[in-house]
Amino acid sequence: MQRTVFYISDSTGITAETIGNSILAQFEGVQFDKHRLPFIDDAQKAEAAALRIKTRYAQTGERPIVVNTMASRDLCEIVAESGALMLDVFAPFIGPLEEELGAKRSGAVNRSHGLVDFDKYEARINATNYALSHDDGIDVDYAQADLILVGVSRSGKTPTCLYMALHYGVSAANYPLTDDDLDKLELPARLRPYKDRLFGLTIDPQRLAQIREQRRAGSRYATLEQCRWELSQAEKLMRREGIHSLNTTHVSIEEIASKIFDRFGIERTMF
Repeated sequence: MQRTVFYISDSTGITAETIGNSILAQFEGVQFDKHRLPFIDDAQKAEAAALRIKTRYAQTGERPIVVNTMASRDLCEIVAESGALMLDVFAPFIGPLEEELGAKRSGAVNRSHGLVDFDKYEARINATNYALSHDDGIDVDYAQADLILVGVSRSGKTPTCLYMALHYGVSAANYPLTDDDLDKLELPARLRPYKDRLFGLTIDPQRLAQIREQRRAGSRYATLEQCRWELSQAEKLMRREGIHSLNTTHVSIEEIASKIFDRFGIERTMF
C-alpha cells in the first residue's frame, strides 16, 4: 500500500513534518510518498495547495493525507476542500488551552519558528561555530566544550554535534580515533583532561563499510576488514577507559542526542 502525505504549514513545515513522521512510522506496512508545502500563509497559496492535493487524489485514486499546522481556520478550510484527510496537529490542544487560559487563539501565521529570543539565537550560532571549528580534531582546545564525541571515522559524530548545536545550543566537539590511537589502545593525551566529557559513538561494521564506500570507493579505508578492526579496537578502548558509548546503526540523530543529554544530565529545550 502506498499513500501520499502532504505536510502543510504557514511557516517552515518542520513541526508538521517532525510530528507527521513520528506518527506515520507506526504504520510499517504502508509506503508514504511525502511532500512538504511550507509558508502557506494566504488564500492564494492555500488554493494552489488544495489544487495540488486534489490533482494527486485524481492521479492515484487514493485519498491524500494532510498533516497540518496552519493557524488560520480559513486557510485550513480552503485546503480541506481538496478532499484530503486533514490531520490538524494543533486541534487537540487549542480548545483545552483556550478554556484553561481564558483566551482565544490569535490565528496569526508564521508564529512557530519566529526569531523571538536573540540571546538563544546567538547561543545557537556560537555553538554551531564551535562544532564546526572543533570537527574531526581540527581544533583541540576543548576547555569550552559541553561534551566531546569520540569514535572512528564516519560513525556519526559530526552530524550529531551539529544537530545538538543548531537545535539546543550545545557546544559539542568531536575527535576521530586514528589508527595510531587504536593500535596503542590508549586515550589520546589531549583528551585525558576532559575524560568526564567524553561520549563514544560506534556502528555496525557492515553499515560503516557502506558509508565509507560511498566516500572513498575501493579504498582500504572502506573494506569490511578494516572497519571491523577499527570498531573492535575502539570499543575495547572505550570499555577500558570507562567511556559510555552508543551504537548508532539503527538510531536517529534525535535519539542519539537525547541519550547523550540524558547521560550528561543536560536539560535544554529545543530552540
